Amino acid sequence: MAAIPIIRHNDPAGVFAWRAGQPVTVADFLRDVAQLSASLPAKRHILNLCTDRYRFAVGFAAALLRGQTSLLPPNYTADFVARLTQRYPDLYCLTDSATELRDIEVVAFPASFAGVAPKLVPQVEETQSAALVFTSGSTGDPVAHAKSWGSLCRGAVAEAQRLGIVQDSGMAVLGTVPAQHMYGLESSMLLAMQNGLALVAERPFYPADICARLQSLPRPRCLITTPVHLRTLLAEAKEIPSVDFVLCATALLAPQLAAESEVRFGAPLYEIYGCTEAGMVASRRTTAGAAWQLLPGVEMQQDDQGVRVRGGHVEIESTLSDVIERNADGTFLLHGRTADLVNIAGKRTSLASLNHHLNSIPGVQDGVFLMPDDGDGAVTRPLAFVVAPGLNPQRILDALRNSVDAVFLPRPLYFVEALPRNTTGKLTRESLLRLREQQAKR
Repeated sequence: MAAIPIIRHNDPAGVFAWRAGQPVTVADFLRDVAQLSASLPAKRHILNLCTDRYRFAVGFAAALLRGQTSLLPPNYTADFVARLTQRYPDLYCLTDSATELRDIEVVAFPASFAGVAPKLVPQVEETQSAALVFTSGSTGDPVAHAKSWGSLCRGAVAEAQRLGIVQDSGMAVLGTVPAQHMYGLESSMLLAMQNGLALVAERPFYPADICARLQSLPRPRCLITTPVHLRTLLAEAKEIPSVDFVLCATALLAPQLAAESEVRFGAPLYEIYGCTEAGMVASRRTTAGAAWQLLPGVEMQQDDQGVRVRGGHVEIESTLSDVIERNADGTFLLHGRTADLVNIAGKRTSLASLNHHLNSIPGVQDGVFLMPDDGDGAVTRPLAFVVAPGLNPQRILDALRNSVDAVFLPRPLYFVEALPRNTTGKLTRESLLRLREQQAKR
């Protein structure tokens, strides 16, 4: 078995992170990890709720050194946490804010650390279980997918290779996504830890805060974000600081939004495609075309049973839940999730395609289609929610008629102030059904 260091930074005096505008050195990080690790409870599973990305990284690494596995659930509702405690009775929580969880030991992140750093960077066996990433559990118990330390590290190195990142360049990595999410864990934390970059502790949300934080960081610097965050940023910010690249994930990005991003940021925009089961598996530069390229080492197989990926950092063969069209050159196209296919009167499309056309309408700030589960025997039609101040329903429907078949026009079309997106910009079917109930009562 091989061991992999918890970080790959060559200079102990180099910058490991930026926090509150101040640099945190590699030596400071190693000291904090060593001291926190010694004080953690002797349990097997940790729920790391630190919102400060630097503190989350310290907690994640400290848990690794104790042989503990970090749990990454999709939400932290009382019901979901209760289900986790039933499955993992040795679970405890690390937090940097006031937190109360029933039947779980809560450990407060220390206010400060003292002392000196260890002379050597700690290493962890590549086969050690580093994280358990959970599906939503909306149809039953959440399904856990194990991620070994080796798979996470190899993924971070493959991602850096694809993005053209120079090892130990010290690039500042600012993320608008939480580290507790798979995309955030891989691209806003591990990407930095395993390639000698500098993660940014804060997670700005509002456009003005994102711009201010970017402006305060030295070059090189990059932004790790989502389509919904990027769309709002481009719409509201008058001036945007230059970066070396923008990375987007969690939903497909409209080509025109990618093109605008590259002009405003003065840098390429890349998208990451992946899933809970496999993690990230492919990328593309959106303005270069619709095709996706598998990450180094990852292989794809397709047959009557579906599309599967394995190889590279993907240790366990995983079936993808998307409709995929493979190209002769090894790239592929995405046509939406298998569960999102819509078939009305013999005509087919996908919710992803409908969402793309809806959000491409000038004046639409955000929008989404929903296919109800109405089972009264009548033909079920899709409905849609839209955030579009200044537009009227007829204008949106007329625009949609130019790009989609009339049978897929939303019936009804609800105008709302905002969509119920979570911290990574995703929309769950449950939240949209609740929104539909609310709108229907008005």
